[in-house]
Amino acid sequence: MRETLAMPVARAPRATPDLAERLGEHVVAALIEEATLAPKPGLVDIRGRGAHHDLDWELMCVSALALQPTFTELARAGQEMQPMQPTQSLQRMQSLRERIGAIGRDGEARMLDATQGVNTHRGAIWALGLLVTAAAADPTDPADPVDHTPHAIAARAGALARVPDRHAPALTGNKGERACLDYNVGGARGQAQAGFPHVVYVALPELSRSRRRGDSETAARLNALLAIMASLDDTCVLARGGPGALAELQDGARRVLALGGAASLAGRRHLKLLDRRLVELHVSPGGAADLLAAALFLNRLHREAAPTTQA
Repeated sequence: MRETLAMPVARAPRATPDLAERLGEHVVAALIEEATLAPKPGLVDIRGRGAHHDLDWELMCVSALALQPTFTELARAGQEMQPMQPTQSLQRMQSLRERIGAIGRDGEARMLDATQGVNTHRGAIWALGLLVTAAAADPTDPADPVDHTPHAIAARAGALARVPDRHAPALTGNKGERACLDYNVGGARGQAQAGFPHVVYVALPELSRSRRRGDSETAARLNALLAIMASLDDTCVLARGGPGALAELQDGARRVLALGGAASLAGRRHLKLLDRRLVELHVSPGGAADLLAAALFLNRLHREAAPTTQA
């Protein structure tokens, strides 16, 4: 039986964490923020299990906290392979890519051990692992200044994702991988290799837009999630419900946003209907949730670098 967690669940940061430790803490905080956000259609949140029978909020938090050493180690790998630029030599990029691949696979084993075999964050390890590695590039080196905007971090992560890992299994048998093959979509791998377009061109702009018009932080984050859902070919949904379920999800998310989003009464009513429908279909947009966590992570870094910004 898992130990019961009390709020708040994030670990208190150390007095003087180094960069890698701080980045690891930011990733875990983003994962817990995503898990806690409610009401998320079809997804685990602070209210309940969504469309899942083997996941709940407590387990998602246990998993996130168990992965903190993994994300810290990934960040340290990024630090130690400076400069972490897309133009660096192929040999250095190959070495880093294979090193973080090994760390990620160890992290997946750590996750499964903490959750007693339940896949809670496999997609997040991939996406946020690449981003935290890319974010660890030293911004203080005057000889090699590094751009740390969300777009630049995502671009560096994309460059890493495009480097093949010679030690990774050719096929994993995961549901998302099978959905990519069955429906000819890019999935998490394609999203990463393209530089996370649904994070930098969809989620982050919607987050900023909702905040500027005065939406609550909860509504702004829900709107960012809905914006991702509205256009992402989510392999988690395809794997469980096929193209029909994906079309219902995308249409429903667009409808909520068209009605004013999660801050409006009409939007909230339709969001509730969408949640009910996804539970009926037994589909959960886990790919969108991973990308929301990625957006929250990059936004945390952006706000830390420019604390007066409201973006």
